[in-house]
Amino acid sequence: MDFAAPDVSALPDAAMEIDFQALSDTRLAEMETAAMAVGDSLAELSAQGTTLVGDVLKGQGEFLQWDHYPAGDVYDRTSHAQYYYHAHPADNRTPGYPDGLWATEHGHFHTFLRAEGMPPGAVSAALPGNQTGETADALSHIVAISMGRDGLPMRLFTTNRWVTGEQWHDAETVIGLIDRFTVTSPVPSRPVNSWITHMLRLFRPQIEVLLRRRDAALVDWQTRHADTETPAHEDRGLEVTSLTVIDIADQVERLAAERARRA
Repeated sequence: MDFAAPDVSALPDAAMEIDFQALSDTRLAEMETAAMAVGDSLAELSAQGTTLVGDVLKGQGEFLQWDHYPAGDVYDRTSHAQYYYHAHPADNRTPGYPDGLWATEHGHFHTFLRAEGMPPGAVSAALPGNQTGETADALSHIVAISMGRDGLPMRLFTTNRWVTGEQWHDAETVIGLIDRFTVTSPVPSRPVNSWITHMLRLFRPQIEVLLRRRDAALVDWQTRHADTETPAHEDRGLEVTSLTVIDIADQVERLAAERARRA
């Protein structure tokens, strides 16, 4: 698969091609298990007469742009996974993308792992301004999940370091965090936390590609802006570093097709 840096001034909002035949039997089985959990969560919320976003926002008062929901974020003290939901103004222009990118979504989840949950020996990237040592509450961003106004996920995307103020790690390190992201806390609810936990596993192939494209995009940005003193990771001109549309039903259908092919 080609991970060459895309032209961030014209990244396509298009489905990513994943070679399901290249997935190991173990990975395929993990994704199938995740698909069942995702489906169960959606069915449970539907039976309760609510949606993922509705459950996250319940009892939170007026929904305000930029604020984190639930208030104080969701944090799992066992895995040290963390996430929150928020929204950008509809007319907020994302550098490198067409006007109105955020107008097509309701909001998005940002997923993280704190330093305490990092694998032994993980070292943050040697970048200007990056912390030289890990602190317990330092965050590493994994991926963001964009939600449509129908309450279903519509995109996955990665962001530049300045967006979340994270402790930056290279793509391969962050890929290693996906299976460590597990949320079992009761807030906002068990089905929401199960859903977001298993979404990262169901779409792991796409997330791996996005993270590698994220790193490539930053290298490309730095090369094309060599005349500025601002490091690529802190350049406000680069916000979203990689993106793809997703569809749960399509992902499940492709998993089933691949399982049938191997049978």
